[in-house]
Amino acid sequence: MSEQTETNASTATEDAGFTGTEDIVLNDLGSMSFEDAIAGTLVDFEDGDIVNGTVVKVDKDEVLLDIGFKSEGVIPSRELSIRNDVDPNEIVSLGDEVEALVLQKEDKEGRLILSKKRAQYERAWGDIEKIRDNEGVVSGPVIEVVKGGLIMDIGLRGFLPASLVELRRVRDLIPYVGKTLEAKIIELDKNRNNVVLSRRAWLEETHKEQREAFLENLKPGEVRSGVVSSVVNFGAFVDLGGMDGLIHVSELSWKHVDHPSSVVSVGDEVTVKVIDVDLDKERISLSLKATQSDPWQDFATNHKVGELVYGRVTKLVPFGSFIQVGEGIEGLVHISEMAAHHVDLPEQVVVAGEELWVKIIEIDLQRRRISLSIKQAAEGGEVAAEYREHFGEHAYDDAGNYIGVTEFEPESEAQAAWAEWAAEYAAQGASAEGATAENGEAQPAEAEEVKE
Repeated sequence: MSEQTETNASTATEDAGFTGTEDIVLNDLGSMSFEDAIAGTLVDFEDGDIVNGTVVKVDKDEVLLDIGFKSEGVIPSRELSIRNDVDPNEIVSLGDEVEALVLQKEDKEGRLILSKKRAQYERAWGDIEKIRDNEGVVSGPVIEVVKGGLIMDIGLRGFLPASLVELRRVRDLIPYVGKTLEAKIIELDKNRNNVVLSRRAWLEETHKEQREAFLENLKPGEVRSGVVSSVVNFGAFVDLGGMDGLIHVSELSWKHVDHPSSVVSVGDEVTVKVIDVDLDKERISLSLKATQSDPWQDFATNHKVGELVYGRVTKLVPFGSFIQVGEGIEGLVHISEMAAHHVDLPEQVVVAGEELWVKIIEIDLQRRRISLSIKQAAEGGEVAAEYREHFGEHAYDDAGNYIGVTEFEPESEAQAAWAEWAAEYAAQGASAEGATAENGEAQPAEAEEVKE
């Protein structure tokens, strides 16, 4: 080495901070090659392993992650989050420390393919299984509405069926998006990547004490106000302000009900009577008709045997015909009470839909049965109170002839029918009298006896 060269080297070492007293090591790798030394600084992993790294680049369709490998790992945008169609910039930022699962150590282009959401899945599954085993509760935001329910982010995609969102079924699920909910895990299948949740189970558990107190304070016979929460084939559920009670279809109305929706609708405010409280099953039975007037009781109170009432033929049966004589009230005219002469079939006397006068011959309130007679109506009698204004004594002359039509104009079909009936049976009475006398049979009452 020349003198000049030594001088330059000395100057360089001084500039580098060396004083000349330190030992300069020219080769500190020993027997290790430079390539081996570099390899020793790289992380060692295989497909399926979870690695940690730093975000070094964020693009619209991928994120680059430095995990200490010979090249950055690539996280495709679809592998960033359990949410669908997300912007990578909403999930990660430059410099973020991220955990990812190795999907492919080297693809056909030589790239390291990673997944952030798969790493999240793996971590979450362990936590979810522990929570399930301990009968705990998971919490997370609702991120999506799907067919049949909601998707919750609980570290993985948890499915919350619509029927299990609330204590009663919810029709509109959109308002739940973005809300953080608590739920119980009711089904877990890692092989199928399936997690089913129930918020209703959580609500039932947390509200148990409130329900118990509500049921203990609710007594049969009480009258409560509520709102119809749902209508089903067998009845309607009513929210009483703490729990739902059921009005069975048989308790909706005194009349026959084809479907509960013909009586009530969701949102209706109703007054109901509590008929039973089952503390063990936490069930409340309600009645709507019990808060309403019983038409059978009203009919029995306002009518008596022997009165004439106006009705409509609703059904013909082999043994007679049914006549509607009031709202929800039907009575039976037995075939033996259809006419003074022998009748083989009820259609020989009446047809369905026909309106006519009948006489009450029996009222059985306990069995809710009324026996009626067309034959005895022809004999006359006292007209029921609701018809007396038009068919009272003033409607007949001294001879018993009906003169109501000449005194005032009929105001209803019933009034017109009465006038028609009076004339018809007067004629039939005279005809029947002659026929029975000829045959030697008992003669019916004279037509002029058909009066008030």
